[in-house]
Amino acid sequence: MTTGAPTPSSSARPPHSRLRTFLPLGVAAWLVLEIWLLTVVAGAASGFTVFLLLLAGFVLGAVVIKRAGRRAFQNLNEALQRGGSPSKGSGNGLMMLGGLLLMIPGLISDAVGLLLLIPPVQKALSRYAERTFDRTLRRATPGTFGDAFQQARIHRPDGKVVQGEVIRDEPGTASQEPRPPLTS
Repeated sequence: MTTGAPTPSSSARPPHSRLRTFLPLGVAAWLVLEIWLLTVVAGAASGFTVFLLLLAGFVLGAVVIKRAGRRAFQNLNEALQRGGSPSKGSGNGLMMLGGLLLMIPGLISDAVGLLLLIPPVQKALSRYAERTFDRTLRRATPGTFGDAFQQARIHRPDGKVVQGEVIRDEPGTASQEPRPPLTS
């Protein structure tokens, strides 16, 4: 018996991204590797040594997160008093991520967390992330979230944000109704 409704075809579903496919596998492999490494270290030293390593990582991570949070709050407070925006590249976000990785039980996450606390690594990662983010925004098509974010990122030379809308003259596109400006 048919209802007259079209039957869904397999092409109607959007394809899964590689990240959505491989992220659960990566997390599972990371967990297995962390557990295996903890058992190897516990067999070589002792269970108490592993417990002390995990406890030290947790305490150090809490201290790092507290210090980075305090520094971020001070930068924000100073920027608000100056009337500007917080300074770029202060590395507080990567410090917080490093502290969080230190707090997660495991030796691999502790090693990555300690790596993120090194200032040259922070600078290199922040430059890479900024370039990747800018490249993604440049490829944003009209009507997407990236396009809306790009419209909101209109800056004057002094760094202050100006409300407005990006107007593009792209050949071959029909004129559409103007979009209303973004408001907060």
